[in-house]
Amino acid sequence: MLEEDAGWRYIHTSCDTTDLTAKSRYEYYITAIAPHVAAVTDQLHQKVLGAEGVDLLRQETQYDIFFRKIENQLRCYRVENIPIQAEIQLNTTQFGVISGAMMVEIAGKTCTLQQAAPHLESTDRVFRQEVYDKVCQRRLQDKDALNALYSKLIQQRHQLAINAGFKNFRDYAFVSMNRFDYTPGDCFTFHVAIKEEIVPLLNELAADRKKQLGLATLQPFDHAVDIAGRKPLRPFTDVGELVAKTITVFERLDPFLGDCLRTMQEMGHLDLASRKGKAPGGYNYPLDESGVPFIFMNAVSTLSDLLTMFHEGGHAVHSFLVHGLTLNAFKHCPSEIAELASMSMELLTMPHWDVFFTSQEALNRAKKDHLIHVISCLPWMATIDAFQHWVYEHPGHTLAERADNWDRIFSNFSDSITDWTGYEEVKRHLWQKQLHLFEVPFYYIEYAIAQLGAIGVWKHAQENPKQALDHYLNALKLGHTASMRTVYETAGVAFDFSSAHIRSLAQFVRQAWAEL
Repeated sequence: MLEEDAGWRYIHTSCDTTDLTAKSRYEYYITAIAPHVAAVTDQLHQKVLGAEGVDLLRQETQYDIFFRKIENQLRCYRVENIPIQAEIQLNTTQFGVISGAMMVEIAGKTCTLQQAAPHLESTDRVFRQEVYDKVCQRRLQDKDALNALYSKLIQQRHQLAINAGFKNFRDYAFVSMNRFDYTPGDCFTFHVAIKEEIVPLLNELAADRKKQLGLATLQPFDHAVDIAGRKPLRPFTDVGELVAKTITVFERLDPFLGDCLRTMQEMGHLDLASRKGKAPGGYNYPLDESGVPFIFMNAVSTLSDLLTMFHEGGHAVHSFLVHGLTLNAFKHCPSEIAELASMSMELLTMPHWDVFFTSQEALNRAKKDHLIHVISCLPWMATIDAFQHWVYEHPGHTLAERADNWDRIFSNFSDSITDWTGYEEVKRHLWQKQLHLFEVPFYYIEYAIAQLGAIGVWKHAQENPKQALDHYLNALKLGHTASMRTVYETAGVAFDFSSAHIRSLAQFVRQAWAEL
């Protein structure tokens, strides 16, 4: 009940960042309720670990994971951290407030940055540069405010770690996030693999884009436009059509999946359209008491929005599947498992995208664009993860050092074809658009791990669609009653960061898009 109540308070603040009543109610929960919950939870944790029969229970994997999580929470818990955690939660909402207020004027119309983004797909290069410049200039207006906010959060998080006896917040985060199955060293191995195996593909794609567009110089605003000069794909006209057709796609996979979204629609658990004052981004928020989650996003009729709907729909299905598990702790999966649910759904729905694209050309184009995105987004994931490791290993860094090291890390994982001349300041602050850095630190490597897993699920589906779907759903039903590796194995995929594994999956996806 408490977690669902907290969920609704957060949801209302993100749906309208200008709603002062919603803001006040959320802040009250953070400052007047959560601290007491934290203290009582710590007492319960201690009683649980001291209870008779714990050793017997731990012989079952699901309870062993449960107790290990409690041990981690006890290790991280300190009374003096309660007010700091409350301050952090209040400060993270400022990212949504600052970002939600960002507006630009495009073609005489005032719009959100999300609403401006589709214009970057325009075949008119002068126009899309104008749009890109306006968006960048608007972001840079708040660069100092976002830098100050991030600096404050870094120091507060570092203090949490020091108080709990950790060297830095990164080490604290790995324990508090219950990362039993991999280490920071594994993350660094992944970074190297991405640089070696995926960045060369980025260079090939960028070189081809430059050639196909007939450009002497490929610039940042040239990456969204179709290289064949075709008009942007618009798979739906409004959120009503988006929901109705997504339900159809899900039903084709399995009637249960369609019922999940239909239930959410009937209960008013969808807020999908972009508008002024709405926080950026998208999420599926699990609601533990009712078992019916809430999907939030900023749709403006693009292919990216369609993928976001499938992605968050995958999370929603996961919420429904785990609701019946005995303990709340079993329902709350680590992100590596949660993102396997969402990213696999993006790919598993592909055979049914004809619901949104009536022509074969548009359908093939949408599939190819997404498959290219699946591979090309891996370096951005590595970039954000590597940046966070640096940030929290060097909590005393200056703003100049932050920008320099972001620039260095971004360049390591970017193509060498794009010319950033004239956009140097923009490049040095690109990290500021990433919500996760502000609101959920160290939550990003999960996307990469899950993306590799999702490719494996999809590869299996090419050979046996029904079996692949069954394995996927059976894996999700486990919740957090099994290790990450076991969940991935149940889904029929490997939990593997190695260069060889990444190379094999990338080659499979590359072959698939070549055939389109």
